[in-house]
Amino acid sequence: MKVAGERSFEASREAVWRVLNDPAAMAATMPGVESFDVQDDRHWRANVKIPLGLGALGMTMNMEKTEEREPEFARLAIKGNGVGAILSMITAFNLSEAGNGTAMAWEAEVRIAGPVGSMGQRVLQPIVNQQVQHVLSALDEQVRQAADPSATDTGDLDDYGEPAESSPEPEPETGTSGADEGVSPLAPETYEPEPEGPTTSTED
Repeated sequence: MKVAGERSFEASREAVWRVLNDPAAMAATMPGVESFDVQDDRHWRANVKIPLGLGALGMTMNMEKTEEREPEFARLAIKGNGVGAILSMITAFNLSEAGNGTAMAWEAEVRIAGPVGSMGQRVLQPIVNQQVQHVLSALDEQVRQAADPSATDTGDLDDYGEPAESSPEPEPETGTSGADEGVSPLAPETYEPEPEGPTTSTED
């Protein structure tokens, strides 16, 4: 599954770049994060719990920054492993100046193998769309705080762009596993954050 979209921020391109390349800030945008470890400036690891339907999928996600052109472009490869699911995702963003703010064009290609993938795109697509918006809204708040540290979350999120566009893939024929179906690694909208929040550490 491919998803893409655009987002606008009332902050400089340098401020948006800092947030997008700050592991702690990015961890704060991801639902279900239990821990987030920084191995070096290009490799991160997160342990997450992803609520799906009536259960939760525990997954270890290894992230690698494979390309960057500061302060405008970066590409990230993510591989996740959990019981009954193997995740593969490539995501990239491009930042450009837009008046006094910044425009971000982003895209992601997500695939998951295993029982979760066999749920089918008609079931997974709404989850993907909801959680893309969740992450982008959380990113808005992180950028606002980076641009103005005194800012606080009022609970009212502005409309910064159109919903994500997706490129659907055909449903598998009856009897197939659907292993190549895409699913966002993000949790459903019913997720409630852990009371203590994610932890961040740096490994030598």
